[in-house]
Amino acid sequence: MGAGAHTAPDEAPELARVTAEELLLRYRRREVSPVEVARACLETIERYDELVHAFCLTDPERALASARESEARWRDGEPCGLLDGVPAAVKDVFLTAGWPTLRGFPVPAPGARWDVDAPPVAALRRHGAVIVGKTTTPQFGWKAVTDGPGVPPTCNPWDRARTAGGSSGGSAAALALGMAPLAVGTDGGGSIRIPGAFCGIVGLKPTFARVPQWPPSPFGLLAHSGPMARTVTDTALLLDVLAEPDPREWAALPPTAGRYADAVLDHGVADVRIAFSPDLGHATVDPEVAAAVAAAAGALTDLGARVEQVDPGFEDPRPAFDVLWSAGAAAAVAALTPDQREHLDPGLAALVERAAGLSAAALLEAQADRARLGTAVGQFHADWDILLTPTVPIAAFEAGREVPEGWSDPHWPGWTPFTYPFNLTQQPALTVPCGFTVQRRPIGLQIVGRRHAEALVLRVARAYEARHPQPTLANHPSCPGGLR
Repeated sequence: MGAGAHTAPDEAPELARVTAEELLLRYRRREVSPVEVARACLETIERYDELVHAFCLTDPERALASARESEARWRDGEPCGLLDGVPAAVKDVFLTAGWPTLRGFPVPAPGARWDVDAPPVAALRRHGAVIVGKTTTPQFGWKAVTDGPGVPPTCNPWDRARTAGGSSGGSAAALALGMAPLAVGTDGGGSIRIPGAFCGIVGLKPTFARVPQWPPSPFGLLAHSGPMARTVTDTALLLDVLAEPDPREWAALPPTAGRYADAVLDHGVADVRIAFSPDLGHATVDPEVAAAVAAAAGALTDLGARVEQVDPGFEDPRPAFDVLWSAGAAAAVAALTPDQREHLDPGLAALVERAAGLSAAALLEAQADRARLGTAVGQFHADWDILLTPTVPIAAFEAGREVPEGWSDPHWPGWTPFTYPFNLTQQPALTVPCGFTVQRRPIGLQIVGRRHAEALVLRVARAYEARHPQPTLANHPSCPGGLR
């Protein structure tokens, strides 16, 4: 089986292709059992994971036990929560009771305890989800591809020779192949949206602290947690679960009125004011990506939105992001044990080295730049409800590299100019598939809203998706894939 070859995904069990929304409907009708669904997802993992490396840990016995408990609840007519019996995958940066959390390292910290759940994991359990395993990440989620010393790169399901993106690359690859219908990721500079775009799935970075986090990320106020799925509706359903309050989140937001899953039921975008910026005024975009995103903007116009081509008017905030990101990396590495340091990714070590000369004044100036950017974007959104951009200016490139071959900038933020600005501003930003290159590599459309406007972002995304659904490996057996 050569890298880059493709398969017909109908080799995977049919139940592994079903959305969370449809699974819940079938459970209510008693047409299918959570145990059957869990087995289908576990079979898909067993069949494909050695080729893409989406998971760093699976526990079939525990997953099936959880599925049997859910089966009993549905049989008794007493399902718990919003996701009872739905399989989900968790990125391996979230503490998960009973399983190690390695954060991309091949060895755990000596004496580490695995007896507590992070807020997103606790929320999944409260709602009866069947957690099938933990997905791959680069060390601490530090870069926009998913690989590292001692672990194989996570490959793109559409083309195994290419990267799945990162740092939530394992979650994105797992979703694309039907290993689970739902997954949880993190996003400090694009880590949900970048692999979402590369793998052809949906991913939302909510407003900062909309999804509670604990322990706090070393990347501080850049770090967000959020839902990933194959459809916008499933993404909204998962956000309803993940956004529930947790007292461990120090920056907790007040609960929102209504459910996000209800927001996507209204597919209309009439009179929504949408600014379409093809390049933010400074980015270089591949022509195929640019054409697909422009067509998506036109599609929203056809749906009744008021779309105009407008740049938001801010300069590239890369200098401020680099300072804050490298400082976070240095904080993360400072806590490593000597055994873990022996396995440190050389790229991460170099990032930490670049942080060594930072002064307190430099950090404060970066925060001031961030505040100025936030003010500028806030003023922009006084006139525009939504900002549309490409998610990533290129399609997926060769696996095992931090940047594409021949790229002028040696560091990953150089090819992600559309994602990290909105970590600085803490706005909700979502990627939804909007087409393919001629080589059948997925392209993502980024939909950005003002702070706390997740419901509108989801509604616009669902309106586009409903009119222009894109084929996915899991849901469309006739679609070419990346495995054989």
